[in-house]
Order: sequence, then C-alpha cells, then structure tokens
Amino acid sequence: MRIYIPVTVRMLHQLVAEGELFPVAGRAFAVTPALREAFRSGDDEELAEIAMRDAARASLRLLAAEAEAEAEAAPVTFRRAVLAADFDGEVRLRPDLDDAVVSVGSAVTMKNVASAHIDLAEAEKAVAQAVDVIDQADLGDTEAEFLLGEAEDHELAWYAAQELRFLVELL
Repeated sequence: MRIYIPVTVRMLHQLVAEGELFPVAGRAFAVTPALREAFRSGDDEELAEIAMRDAARASLRLLAAEAEAEAEAAPVTFRRAVLAADFDGEVRLRPDLDDAVVSVGSAVTMKNVASAHIDLAEAEKAVAQAVDVIDQADLGDTEAEFLLGEAEDHELAWYAAQELRFLVELL
C-alpha cells in the first residue's frame, strides 16, 4: 500500500543515517475506503493528492513540536516534508481520526521509500508562520486559516528516493 508519512528535515536526516524511520505515533496517510467515500468523484491520483496534502499539514504539527523543543537542539528548518512509501507491513485504517489516516505497525525503510516531497526555500517564511498558528486555524480563527493557506499554497517539490541522500546533505 502507498502511504504518505509526514516528516521533518531532521527526520529525513535520521532516515538517511539509520536506513529506517518509524512514523511519529505510527501515523501516516493513504487512499483509504473512507477517503474514497468522502470524495466519490475523485480518481486515484486526485485522492493521493488529498492524502499527501493531509500528510503535509501533519508535517506542520511535527515542525511545531520541533520548534517547541528548539532550545535543546539545532534550529528548525521550516519546510514541510512527506515521504511516499510502498509499505508492505501492517497498516490499520483509522477512520476515527480522519478519512485518510492509517496506523503502521513497523518502521519504514529506505527501500520502501518511493519519493520525498519537500518545500523549497521560498516557502520557509510562510511555513514558519503557519507552524505558529496551526492550532488556532483548526479552531476556526480566520486570520490563522489565511496564514495556513499561505503555506499550503506552496507546492512540495518531488524528489526520487535515490536523490534523498544528496538532498539531506544540502538541507
């Protein structure tokens, strides 16, 4: 099953260094039956884009957690990142959390990674602002929703799995 895993640049470094990564709380996103039901008119490609978008938003939450712990570590690179992986391990549907959410029961290895999707440098300012207001946006704050939209207007750049090692050296 193709899953979309929200990550951060730090997590990408970990994946490259260790060869595997366990998604935070075991959460990822995928084209699930619940997602198909919610978007009946979408084809597989459109549904995959929705799952990817949800994973990119989850990446903002991971960045928020990193920013909160920044005093202990290196500065945060404010770029959303998502790994697309062809995962053959245990995947459990989680419609109780959201239509595209799945739980994975084991680590994702480099051999599972199909591609990486990462913000370009010009998105960093908008992403940093979105990180600061993501909770308010979820609660309906219109100004926060606008800032979140500014970040989400940036397309994630696509990188092949074999480019990941070189990419993390540049980030």
